[in-house]
Amino acid sequence: MWAGFVRTGLGFGGAALGLPLMLLVGASPVYWLPVIGLHLLFFSSLSLLKSIKEVDWAYLKSALVWIIPPTLVGVFGLIALPDRVMIVFVYSITIFYGIIWIFNQKITSHQPWVDKCLLIFGGYVAGTSLTGAPLIVAVFMHHVARQYLRNTLFVLWFILVSIKMLTFMAMDVMIDWQLSVLLIPMAAIGHVVGLKLHDKIIANDQRFKKWIGSALLLISSFGLLKLFLS
Repeated sequence: MWAGFVRTGLGFGGAALGLPLMLLVGASPVYWLPVIGLHLLFFSSLSLLKSIKEVDWAYLKSALVWIIPPTLVGVFGLIALPDRVMIVFVYSITIFYGIIWIFNQKITSHQPWVDKCLLIFGGYVAGTSLTGAPLIVAVFMHHVARQYLRNTLFVLWFILVSIKMLTFMAMDVMIDWQLSVLLIPMAAIGHVVGLKLHDKIIANDQRFKKWIGSALLLISSFGLLKLFLS
């Protein structure tokens, strides 16, 4: 429900803000990411059916050149690296996001080469854990008009998750289809609430992110502590 809410409320973050909570339940990133990915494909398709024309295709195509190659590298890293390493990676990058949001700091770029570095690193992080959204969004916000931003990002996430899911299936990664389908109604509640509150959230972006950042820092710190004590 939370992942669905932030995905439509912010336009990104379903994995970055939802995965730490799921990891507290148990299992590994490789188990939960297909569940998150299937939900993203399903709900982003529904959203884009009505607004496919409100997408900045020109900038999206130019950005994908820098995002897709490191995403592929990240996907294979996710499959090859030990679960413990990946869990530490997810919690660590989530703590980083939490801290910069708590102190109202922003990942910004004003130079073309910095844009490319953020897209490359964001693509790699998206490939490993689908948590690279804040890095990529920092660049897209400067190049895509506000009224096109959310839908352009939906198309980007759809493309990246499709690559990830196809790789999972090609590598025979276990996908819990039954759980994914059973959780769709819960994710749908968050999805609808996020759509209705999107404008209010964007209008109060700093306050919303400060509260989220505090929750992420607490959850991820607890998750790391639980991991190291286990």
